[in-house]
Amino acid sequence: MTTTLQVNGMTCNHCAGTVKQALLAVKGVSAVEVTLPDQAKVVHDDATPTAALAAAVDAAGYTASV
Repeated sequence: MTTTLQVNGMTCNHCAGTVKQALLAVKGVSAVEVTLPDQAKVVHDDATPTAALAAAVDAAGYTASV
């Protein structure tokens, strides 16, 4: 399953890397592609709730919505 998140607050490649690492740490996530300024495409299994993905981005200091 692939989910595209709109991520607010990313302004540079460091931000994108932080978001990518946060999402890769979520159980069930197998790949993440982050593009500036505001998108993250996340490949995950069907058991990974979208809320967990958004919570990981929020915990990294950014905001995300589906």
